[in-house]
Amino acid sequence: MSLQEARSLYFGRGELPEALLDQNVLRSWERCRQAGLDPARVECGEPNVRGVAEARERNRTLISHAQPVLEHLFEQIRNSHSMVILADARGMVLQSYGDADFLSRAEQVALHPGASWHEFERGTNAIGTALAERGAVNVFGSEHFFEGNAFLTCSASPIQDAQGRLMGVLDISSDYRAFQRHSLGLVKMSSRIIEKRLFESEFAHQGLLSFHSRPDHVGSLCEALLAISPEGDLLGADQAALELLGMRREDLPRRHYNMLFDVPLGTLIDRARRDPSSLIAISGRNGERFYARLRGNFGALVAGAPALVDAKGERMATRSRQEPPAAAAPQAAARPTGGKPRLTLQSLSTGDERLQAAIDKGTRILGRDIPILIQGESGAGKEMFAKAFHNSGPRSAGPFVALNCAAIPETLIESELFGYSGGAFTGARKEGAVGKIQQAHGGTLFLDEIGDMPLSLQARLLRVLQERCVTPLGTNKSIPVDITLVCATHRRLKEEVARGGFREDLYYRLNGLCINLPSLRERSDIDSLIEKLLLEEAGPDRKVRVSRKVMDAFISYRWPGNIRQLNNVIKVAIALLDDDEETIETWHLPDDIFEEISEIGHPAATPQHDGGTARINIAATVGAASGASMGRLEEIERDMIQRTLEAENGNISSAARRLGISRNTLYRKLGRF
Repeated sequence: MSLQEARSLYFGRGELPEALLDQNVLRSWERCRQAGLDPARVECGEPNVRGVAEARERNRTLISHAQPVLEHLFEQIRNSHSMVILADARGMVLQSYGDADFLSRAEQVALHPGASWHEFERGTNAIGTALAERGAVNVFGSEHFFEGNAFLTCSASPIQDAQGRLMGVLDISSDYRAFQRHSLGLVKMSSRIIEKRLFESEFAHQGLLSFHSRPDHVGSLCEALLAISPEGDLLGADQAALELLGMRREDLPRRHYNMLFDVPLGTLIDRARRDPSSLIAISGRNGERFYARLRGNFGALVAGAPALVDAKGERMATRSRQEPPAAAAPQAAARPTGGKPRLTLQSLSTGDERLQAAIDKGTRILGRDIPILIQGESGAGKEMFAKAFHNSGPRSAGPFVALNCAAIPETLIESELFGYSGGAFTGARKEGAVGKIQQAHGGTLFLDEIGDMPLSLQARLLRVLQERCVTPLGTNKSIPVDITLVCATHRRLKEEVARGGFREDLYYRLNGLCINLPSLRERSDIDSLIEKLLLEEAGPDRKVRVSRKVMDAFISYRWPGNIRQLNNVIKVAIALLDDDEETIETWHLPDDIFEEISEIGHPAATPQHDGGTARINIAATVGAASGASMGRLEEIERDMIQRTLEAENGNISSAARRLGISRNTLYRKLGRF
C-alpha cells in the first residue's frame, strides 16, 4: 500500500495497519484529527512580526548558542534545495537559512520567521511533531497532515536546556524529491551540539566531569557531563549522564559525587591540576568502568581557594601553588592508550613549508607577552593553531576561552565578552555572569573573526588590553585579568583600517605577531594531512586508507572549505565504508564532492574500470544508445539500475560501486523511481 493510499484510507475513517506508518506520524494524525483540523485547509496565515521579535528576545540564550551551529549546518546542505530552521518551544520559527531556489516555495507555506508550526496550527509536521513527541522525527511528503505541505520532507530534533526543559527544535526542510537520508542524523547531531553548549554555559563556573565507558568518547559529542560543586554536590547532568548512571533527573538533589564513583573527588581535582588533558579510570558504584576528565572552573579551585573533599565527603586541605605535585597516580588512572594526542604546535607539523614557518614563529614567542593575529581563509585551521599555541606554552594548565565575534548578535557580544552584574539589563540573570575575558584569567583568550567586532566594542577591548582590567556591565568595579590574547580573522585588517571599519590603534595593539596560514589548496602536505585525519577518525585499530585515484583527486581539488571541509569529507567517507572495507573510493565520498572529483578524474564520459570491477557510467551509456530520445532518459537509467541490482543480488553498496555513484545517490534515485 502506498503512502497516498494509506492517507486516503485513514482520512476515510478506515482501519490503518500500524506497521504501515511511523508511529510518531500516526499519533500526530490522531491528535490533529481530534483537534478538528481539516487536511484540505490551504490558508497559512501571516507571520507574526511583532511576536517573533518578542520570541527572539525570550530566547536570546538559545539563539546565541545555536547561531554558529545553524550556519555550519546550512553549509553542509547548501545547494540541496533545503533550508535549516530554528523554532522555539511553541513552534514559532525564530531563524532560517535556505537555498534561494527553495525559499520561494517555502514562503508559500509560511516557512519563515514569525510563522507558528505547532501541530494545532500546521497539523503533522517535523517541527510541531518533534515538540509533541519530545523526540527526533522524519515527516515525508504526504505524511504531513495538510495536503498543501506534501511537497516538503522534513527532519527535526528537539533541544533541551541544562535542566531538561524543552527550549526549541532544529529542523531541516527540503523538497521531497531532494531529500537527503542523512538529514535526521545531521539535526540530531546538531541539536546535541547546541544542548552541550547550553549545558557548559549554564555551569561555566562549576566543575564539569566528562566521562564515558569508552575513553575515545570523552571529549566527543557522545560524552556524558556532570556539573559538580567543590563539595561534591551534583548541580546538573545531561541526558547522556543520566542514561549512563541509570538516574532520573529528579534524583539529582538527593545524590552526591561519592555515591556514584569510587575515586575521591580530590584525586580528580589533583589530576586536573597536573595534567588537564589526561583521563582517569573510575568505577561506578555498580561496578561499571568509566573514563573521566575534570574540567571547567576547577582551575581556580585547585589554585588554592575552596576546600576539597575526600571519598567520605570530609574536607581536605588544599596545597598551595608552590607545593610540589603529588606522586604519580596508580596505573589504573593513567591515560589510556588510543586516546587522541594533545594538540600542540609540534603536532600540527606535517611537512608544509609555509605552515612550518608559522609554527616556528609561534614557538619562538611562547611564554612572552606578545599578542598573535592569525589570518587565513575560513576553515584553514585558525582556531586549531590557537589551541595548539595555548597547549604548547606555560599557560597550558589554564583555561582556553574562545569567542566567535561573528557568530554572536551585536546586542549580546558585549555581555558575553565583558560579563554583567545582576539586573544589568532586561533578561539578565539575577546573579549576573562572568564574561569571556574574566573566564580566560590565567590562560588564553581567543577572539575569532575579530574583524567583525562592532566599533563601539573595539574601544572597550582596547582599554582592557591597555589597563589589564575588565569592568562588567552594570558595575563600576574593575577586575584585574591576566590573559594571553590570540585573535583570528579571514579579513585583511589593514584594508579594514583604511576604510574605517576597524580601529587603527586596536589593530597595532593586536598585531604583535601576524601569522598567515596557507589555504589547503596551497599546501604541499595534503597527503600527510589526510593520513593523520584518517588515523584520528578511524582509530589505531582500523587501518583505513584512500585509493590512489581519490588521493590524486584530493590533491587536485580546490577545497573551498579548507581543512574543515576535508575533515568532514573524511568523516563521511569512513562512515560510509562497509565493515569489511578499508579503502576509501570515490563512491564513499559525499555527493557534492563525488560529482566534482569525478569531473576532475574522468573528464571523458567513458566506462571506467578499477581493480577489475566495472564502473558503469550512466551518461556514457545513454549517449551510446543511438536514437535514444531525451524522453527515454529516465527509462534507460531505471532499467540499468534494476539490472545492476539484480546482478548484485540487491546489494546497494556493490550496485553503487558498479554504477560509479555513491550509495546516497542510488538511494535517492530509487526513491524517485
